[in-house]
Amino acid sequence: MSEHDPEYRESLESQLEEELLEPPMFKVLLHNDDYTTMEFVVEILEKVFHKSTAEATEIMLHVHRNGVGVCGVYPEEIAETKVEMVHHLARKNGFPLKCTMEQV
Repeated sequence: MSEHDPEYRESLESQLEEELLEPPMFKVLLHNDDYTTMEFVVEILEKVFHKSTAEATEIMLHVHRNGVGVCGVYPEEIAETKVEMVHHLARKNGFPLKCTMEQV
């Protein structure tokens, strides 16, 4: 078959589409605790997750009331980096804030 053959081209395009799958996505979650201040959680949401103050406050209140809340959904490597950043900043500021990720 020639690469100019429409059937060959269609077959190749179909094969490429199958190979180019979207990466798995992960939810980044914050967990409530009795020590981390609400102000610090809002600051984390603004700095690490680029949320507006209003959105950060809404997520923080959800975490406070429900025990856990979603900060965002990202590809695996970005989610891992954000979890590490939260843990680093929390420890640096003396808070035990827990941040996890789970596949969507």
